[in-house]
Amino acid sequence: MPIPHPLPPLNREFITHFGEMGSRWGVNRTVGQIYALLYISSEPVNADEIAEALDFSRSNVSMGLKELQAWRLVRLRHLPSDRREYFEAPEDVWEIFRVLAEERRRREVEPTLSMLRSALLQDAGCEAEEHAQARMREMHDLIDRLMTWFDDVQKLAPETAMQLMGMGSTVTKVLGIKDRLIGRSPPTSIPAKKPHKDQ
Repeated sequence: MPIPHPLPPLNREFITHFGEMGSRWGVNRTVGQIYALLYISSEPVNADEIAEALDFSRSNVSMGLKELQAWRLVRLRHLPSDRREYFEAPEDVWEIFRVLAEERRRREVEPTLSMLRSALLQDAGCEAEEHAQARMREMHDLIDRLMTWFDDVQKLAPETAMQLMGMGSTVTKVLGIKDRLIGRSPPTSIPAKKPHKDQ
């Protein structure tokens, strides 16, 4: 089914929202809108169709598609008897999330971990540096543990990962039981003041 022109209001609303969110995710508005259009399209779309549907210049569409390919968020397709290049977003939402998370990790998290490891290997020259290293070690350990957890989740089948995410409060209850079994009591709230006798 070709892209309707003009776009229906619901499609336009979704695409506009992704454009607005793009800058918060580290991509520009154009890239966000192109991705949203590809995501809701029922079949692969070529650059000319994208430019017409979104009223973008052909050069802006080409640059946007290159950036989305660099993020591994779109796939290139060729159709029989058609020399043009077509693009599509992965159909599996879990796959999209996994790729996006991996790319953000490679671009943002790993450089931070590398800097922290380097800083922690240095000899502290004064008390202020010792304190800074202690704080950096806390940050490093937390990020490292989160990345290890993420790697474990990545190995799960999509269905299992979705079940895990849906367990929410059940996991919290299990951890609470574990704490009680090993004698670690959860933090207690401050008891309310007893009312005065005259009250």
